[in-house]
Amino acid sequence: MRSFLMMKTLLKNLLSGPATLMYPQRKRTYTPITRGRIDNDINRCIFCGLCSRRCPTYAIVVAKDSREWQIDRLKCCTCNLCVEICPVKCLSMEIQYSSPIGERTAGIYKLKATVEGKAEDKSKGE
Repeated sequence: MRSFLMMKTLLKNLLSGPATLMYPQRKRTYTPITRGRIDNDINRCIFCGLCSRRCPTYAIVVAKDSREWQIDRLKCCTCNLCVEICPVKCLSMEIQYSSPIGERTAGIYKLKATVEGKAEDKSKGE
């Protein structure tokens, strides 16, 4: 009797389509509530440091004197607390995930604001 049950399952799986998404042909669509990675519009940032104080994993470092913002993406748990507490809403949660890295220091992403209003990207990763 068990062999008939197994044969039924086997035939059902052989005749149905693939259970996974065929990646190269069809790209995955993310839902709007997907938590991927934190992005900062450095030109709008006032360097108040609320995001770094609210971060439960201490992944964000804000240096007000040098106008530098840094996040360690390997420490970040994407809880969205820093995005919610930002007073000027310069932080946002992207729905795309960070690209894979090969070493620990490559996960640190630095942004430095310049006087002219142009952001200087000093990221070690991505």
